[in-house]
Amino acid sequence: MLLPFGALTLFHEKINRPLKEEFIILIMGPIFQLIGTYFLYIFYGQVALEYSLVILGFNLLPIFPLDGSRLVNIILNKITNFKTSHLLGIYISVFTLVILIIKVKISLLFVLIIIFISLKVYHEYKNHNNLFNLFLLERYNHHIKFKKRKVIKGENLKKMKRDYKHLFYKNNKYITEREALKKRFDFKDRM
Repeated sequence: MLLPFGALTLFHEKINRPLKEEFIILIMGPIFQLIGTYFLYIFYGQVALEYSLVILGFNLLPIFPLDGSRLVNIILNKITNFKTSHLLGIYISVFTLVILIIKVKISLLFVLIIIFISLKVYHEYKNHNNLFNLFLLERYNHHIKFKKRKVIKGENLKKMKRDYKHLFYKNNKYITEREALKKRFDFKDRM
């Protein structure tokens, strides 16, 4: 997708991909942009270098859908559960947008970029619960293997984290993640 500030590539990727793998994929974009910046500088000089570095810096802002927000999301997923980390990422995006609006000189291009990114952040907020359900459904439909395990008291699926297989402890017995997700998504038992 071509945008006023560059291009945006959208992928249909799995939400439950290992965080380490997601980080490697994420970091390759800025690395290749730095390599490209070097060649732009060699062939086109200082102006091309400055332009490319501004685009790189902008891309690393923690605002959805930019790479900076993905990096923040990876860090937050290491600290807290999936649902909370996504919501915190949205709040950080809004805060960063407000700071940008206050600090940056207004121009037509800037206004267009802010409108586009604001709509993306709003869309992300509006689809927050859908994304969480997709996170759970993906875990239910695919037998994803994780090395780390986490015990959750009760059956609160909102406490589930990325990179973990969960056990739910309720009424002095353990329920597997698969069983808890089956209760949520298996509609045959409810008919």
